[in-house]
Amino acid sequence: MYNYKKVKLSGVNTYNLPTLSWEEMKPLFKKMEEGEKEVREKLIKCNLKLVLSVLKKFSNRGENMDDLFQIGCIGLMKAVDNFKLEHNVNFSTYAVPMILGEIKRYLRDNNYVHMSRSIKLTAQKIQNAKEMFLQKNQREPTLTDLAAEVGIPPEEIVLAYNANMEPLSFFEPVYNDSTDPLHIIDLVKDVENDEERMLENIALKEALEKLSPRERYILIARFFQGKTQMEVAQKVGISQAQISRIEKAALRFIRQHYREQATGALSEKI
Repeated sequence: MYNYKKVKLSGVNTYNLPTLSWEEMKPLFKKMEEGEKEVREKLIKCNLKLVLSVLKKFSNRGENMDDLFQIGCIGLMKAVDNFKLEHNVNFSTYAVPMILGEIKRYLRDNNYVHMSRSIKLTAQKIQNAKEMFLQKNQREPTLTDLAAEVGIPPEEIVLAYNANMEPLSFFEPVYNDSTDPLHIIDLVKDVENDEERMLENIALKEALEKLSPRERYILIARFFQGKTQMEVAQKVGISQAQISRIEKAALRFIRQHYREQATGALSEKI
């Protein structure tokens, strides 16, 4: 697994990449909409960590991370160019699916499987033997029949015959319209690194950042550190009843933030 904190990807030092909060990005996007294109480079540079977060999904698949980083940056640039404040979603919520989609398209278009020449020759020999047996005996040969005809063990026949079949790509479309095809990889859920969880984590981080420091501390202590309301109350210096009220209000805010982000992302896809 690559360590994005200590390496360069495509000549970009990924250690300590600059970032901007959503509140800091809003006026920059407003300037872009008003025609000030010079802020585009800043928006791209300060959102490169979004590309890195998406790359984690592909880190154990043997892909060239430099290539995927460049493709992800193309998706990021498209997101910056097409984002509008009227979308009513945070930029990260809008950009991550575009970055991921760009990488998936690249992998789909460049996917291929190599098969050795010896296996190809064996598979052809099996196919010829099968056709000759069918003509001679007027029935399909069994695996034992083929093994006797070709002179190789049955397990090798299965291996060679299956290898000669046209591979089904994870990026084969199972449904397609003019704008948004659905591929097999989209139906294979990655529990560890799936896109939905990535978006949820982004939304949670954004919601926590909008809370006051005390509200954020209380939620982190309660739900990430496992402390009781009494323990948190003693640490903060207020009553347990107050902790309970603050906690409930903060959770209501986060739930509302999730709903707004989900609604905005869905309307954008539609």
